[in-house]
Amino acid sequence: MSNLQSIFPACHVVFPASADSRRATFYLAAEEYIAQKLPADNYLFSWQLSPTVVIGRNQVVHQEINLDFCQAEGIDVVRRKSGGGAIFADQHNIMWSLVTTACAVEPLFQVYAHEVARSLDSLGAQTEVSGRNDITLKNGGKICGNAFYHLANHNIVHGTMLYDTNPRLMQGALTPDVSKLQSKGVSSVRSRVALLKDVLTLTVTELRSRLSSLMTNRTYELTENDLVGIEKLEEAYNNPAYLYGRITSDVERKAVISGCGTVALYFKLRGTIIEDVHLTGDFFELADAQKTFHDAFCQVTFTPQNMENAIRNHHPERTIRNLTTEQLLQMLS
Repeated sequence: MSNLQSIFPACHVVFPASADSRRATFYLAAEEYIAQKLPADNYLFSWQLSPTVVIGRNQVVHQEINLDFCQAEGIDVVRRKSGGGAIFADQHNIMWSLVTTACAVEPLFQVYAHEVARSLDSLGAQTEVSGRNDITLKNGGKICGNAFYHLANHNIVHGTMLYDTNPRLMQGALTPDVSKLQSKGVSSVRSRVALLKDVLTLTVTELRSRLSSLMTNRTYELTENDLVGIEKLEEAYNNPAYLYGRITSDVERKAVISGCGTVALYFKLRGTIIEDVHLTGDFFELADAQKTFHDAFCQVTFTPQNMENAIRNHHPERTIRNLTTEQLLQMLS
């Protein structure tokens, strides 16, 4: 336990001004870069984001978030390498990253969580560590969610600290329309949350600065050359196959349509991208329906708007007797 107890105060990583306002992928890559390239130490840094959903390592994107809502609202979607559930973050949250060579990750998390809780308590919040990965207000809701993973002989702990939020964006982004998508996967538990702004007089900027001062006592300043190395690692996070390709899912749409018969469509997904389409039913074909549906939907992102666009552009319904465009749209809605 001795090396765990000596983690704090940690070394504060300072980024060049040009690193401000980056995507979450940049800061997740920065964790890896620090683990791989910096001298052995315990490193802590904080970051803030424009509206973003960060999903866990083993989650299915379309089960955890409403992709259409995120696209309409300009909410970024990224995947992290740690497990756990999907989170929504924006400029009213403070994101924290701890990179250390400390041994076992589970006790490391406990040290980290209790240090954050103690620091918040010293500023006037009444907190407690609850469950496996949360910090909550006493007799209140969750204010910090955390996750951790092991990388290159280092352990990385990162978390989201909720100072304030836009509840419309949070709820809209993290609530997929489950009635429109049936698929395999692991769903996040929606936890009741609280806001630090309601119990502290500090602004979010002041809180970020004060917590950094409480939990660190030295600095390591990254250079522009370091940023180049981080950006190189970031490329992997920006690969659509990484974001969407963790789990293959099967989705079925089936309807009995008057005058047409039974129509069933089976979509093989890689993430949210349609890889294959199989059509069955007792309908009468007017042309090669299987090939037409396959050509219309393959490589389309499985969202309502994209599906509608594919139908209106290719009109696969015209290959099935008495199937109308509106009936097909309703079947897939």
